[in-house]
Amino acid sequence: MKELYSGKAKTIYEYDKDKVLIEFRDDISAGNGAKKDVKEGKGALNAKISAKMFELLEKEGVKTHFIEYIEPNKILAKKVEIIPIEVIVRNIAAGSLCKRYPFKEGEELKEVIVQFDYKNDEYGDPMINEDIAVNLNLATREELKKMREIALKVNDILKKFFDEKGIILVDFKIEIGRDENGELLVADEISPDTMRLWDKETRERLDKDVFRRDLGDVIAKYKIVAERIFGGN
Repeated sequence: MKELYSGKAKTIYEYDKDKVLIEFRDDISAGNGAKKDVKEGKGALNAKISAKMFELLEKEGVKTHFIEYIEPNKILAKKVEIIPIEVIVRNIAAGSLCKRYPFKEGEELKEVIVQFDYKNDEYGDPMINEDIAVNLNLATREELKKMREIALKVNDILKKFFDEKGIILVDFKIEIGRDENGELLVADEISPDTMRLWDKETRERLDKDVFRRDLGDVIAKYKIVAERIFGGN
């Protein structure tokens, strides 16, 4: 298959004119690639977890690019044009929010924050507003409104799901793409690489912050998430 794109942790191949095959690799990085490593089994865990998240969203009425999970580390998906905007949803203050603003880490936010970041390594993925996005021809105002609505619905679904598994959904980022008809679909991945997940009882981190902050065995934490999600299956 023809390779279409190779990113920090995934490689995308052309499956046919309407579909792509996404390979989740064992690479892990932080700080826009400043910190890198390879963790055996990570790709398979993220592929399986992402597939479950997409299946859950589809069941709850959120349209995604997901078609099929292919063991151990691949997803078959609809081909979409990714909008170069990371849509970040925050329930609890953590990460860059606490570095840029006077929030305390772990502080529950009065209202959910939906944040748009321009997905561009050259410019350091800066936060943007609607006017900047429109002037850069990234998306229309109507699309940006829809992206916010999708992100909030995804948050409601995932927050409830993880709460039932004893996990706090601190924040997450999603990417959204346009299909051939211009319809917006949740795409890319939804995994511990793209979410902050804390144990509800202990607030132990179960996500990529373990790697970012050198807090121990990141794969062991991802396995905890998988075990909670799949119930040992």
